Amino acid sequence: QVQLVESGGGLVLPGGSLRLSCAASGTIFASSIMHWYRQGPGKQREWVATVTVSSNTFYTNSVKGRFTISRDNAKNTVYLQMNSLLPEDTAVYYCQLSAKASVYWGQGTQVTVSS
Repeated sequence: QVQLVESGGGLVLPGGSLRLSCAASGTIFASSIMHWYRQGPGKQREWVATVTVSSNTFYTNSVKGRFTISRDNAKNTVYLQMNSLLPEDTAVYYCQLSAKASVYWGQGTQVTVSS
């Protein structure tokens, strides 16, 4: 069983930055693809970014150039560096671990971008 714990959310002014972290338990992190998703108020959950086992990265168009996903296999942790934040980035952010036939989710961390 894998547990994912996100942290780093909070309230930030438009144009500000936050770094989210997601720490994974267990031994499969290094061989797993990691994703960040988000769910804004009244919206469906949407995919934000992916980092592969070989650290290739992919982003949804709305965050390209502003967000950076990365991983540290020694710490079993994936990060999401978020810069130039916009009010529309307000959401609960979730990390997801994909390993073979299994998918695991964290509990989410709230990010609020507001003046």
